[in-house]
Amino acid sequence: MFERFTKDARAVVEGAVGHAEREGAERVEETHVLLSLLDREGTRGSFALASLGLPPGGREALVRDLAEARRRGGLSKADADALSGLGIDLAEIVSRVEEAHGEGALGAVGRGALFGGRSGRRPFSRGAKDLLTATLRVALARRERAIGDEHILLALTLRPGVPAETLADHGVTHSSLTQLLYGEGEAKAG
Repeated sequence: MFERFTKDARAVVEGAVGHAEREGAERVEETHVLLSLLDREGTRGSFALASLGLPPGGREALVRDLAEARRRGGLSKADADALSGLGIDLAEIVSRVEEAHGEGALGAVGRGALFGGRSGRRPFSRGAKDLLTATLRVALARRERAIGDEHILLALTLRPGVPAETLADHGVTHSSLTQLLYGEGEAKAG
């Protein structure tokens, strides 16, 4: 599959590994892939993000939202709302854990920074592997042989979870991307 990835798509995957390593994460997660996409310039994916309001250097709000989700232990707003419906106050749980173990303690669970670090290449989480498989499916559905960073971005918006939710909160949805990249459907930014 990776032989079909363009230079830009490969750079996104390599950048995701770099983000995981700098963070001290045990595995490369979907959020690392999104952070790597946000780092790119001069690609179809970066063009799409900029056109929908996320230019390089103007991504602080999205990065802040990803950090807040990490602080919640990787739970999305939808997860928090579901817990709230059961009478569980996630903000209170985060607060108590951070009182006992320090700020960001839930975001550090399973991370090398908390458990003494890790050397060597990070494996990809199940979600990140599924994202790469979804990327291939997106390209195949469009009948495109080469897999670009725009296909990774489209796949991220199709999968449930923090990356898609965070992108949608900033006006980047599968529908808006499809409209922008291929002229299909109706684009709605912001």
